[in-house]
Amino acid sequence: MGSSDSNYFLQLMKNKIIDNLKTIIYALIIALIIRSFLYQPFYIPSSSMEPNLLIGDRLFVSKYAYGYSRHSFPFSPTNYNKRFLPKKPKRGDVIVFKTPADDRTDYIKRLIGLPGDTIQFVNGNIFLNNVVIERKKIELSSTINCGSEIFNVNFYEEIIDDVKYVAVYKKNGTLLNTDKFIVPKEHYFFLGDNRDCSKDSRYLNSVGYVSFNNLVGKARIIFFSNDIKKGNFFKFWKWHESIRVNRFFKRII
Repeated sequence: MGSSDSNYFLQLMKNKIIDNLKTIIYALIIALIIRSFLYQPFYIPSSSMEPNLLIGDRLFVSKYAYGYSRHSFPFSPTNYNKRFLPKKPKRGDVIVFKTPADDRTDYIKRLIGLPGDTIQFVNGNIFLNNVVIERKKIELSSTINCGSEIFNVNFYEEIIDDVKYVAVYKKNGTLLNTDKFIVPKEHYFFLGDNRDCSKDSRYLNSVGYVSFNNLVGKARIIFFSNDIKKGNFFKFWKWHESIRVNRFFKRII
C-alpha cells in the first residue's frame, strides 16, 4: 500500500469517526429537547399511589402540561424562578413535583387542593371546602402493599371535579381526623391514593404545600411495568412472570 492509499484510508476513517460523533451529538440534543420540553420518563419506587400506580411502573410525564419552570431543565438551574407559558393544574391530576423539603426529590401524587382551598379529614372522610368528597366503597381486594408490609384496607371510588379514581384507606387508619389545611396562594395540596402509605401534603414538615414552580409535569401513560418482586429486568428467564404486559400503554387517571 502506497503513502497516498494510506492517507486516503486515514482520511476516510477520520471522516467516519466525525460523522459518528455528529450523529451521537445530534441524538443527545434531540433527546435533551424531548426530555426538557415534551416528555420525561419516570419510575415508580413506592406503594404510595397503589392500586393506580405500582412499584416497577415506568411512565411518561408531559413537561408542557403546566408550562415550564427551572425544574423542566436538567440540574434545575437556580437563576430561573418563573414559569414560562403557565397553565393551571386541575384537581384529580396525577402530578410529578419536586418536594419542598429539598427542592430536588421527585414525588408523584394526586392533586386534591387548589390555592385557597380548605381540606380536612373527619372520621376518615375528606372535606374539600367544607363539602365531603364523594366516594363509594368497591370490592377489589381486602389488602394492599405498603413497602414490605401488607395492610388490611377498604377500597373506594372517589370523585373530585368529575375525575374518578380508586383510593385506599387502612381499616384502622391513621390521620382519620386532622386540623383544617388552608392552601396558600400559588401552592397545591397533594395526597397519595394509598392514603395510609403516603408521605404527602398532610405532613407539613416534610412535604406540605407544593409551590406551582415545583410542578414538573402531568403523568400521562404507563409504557412499561415490571414486578421487581418476581425478578428484575435483567433476569430475562423470569420475564414471563415479572413483566406486567397488561399495564403497557395504560392511561393514567
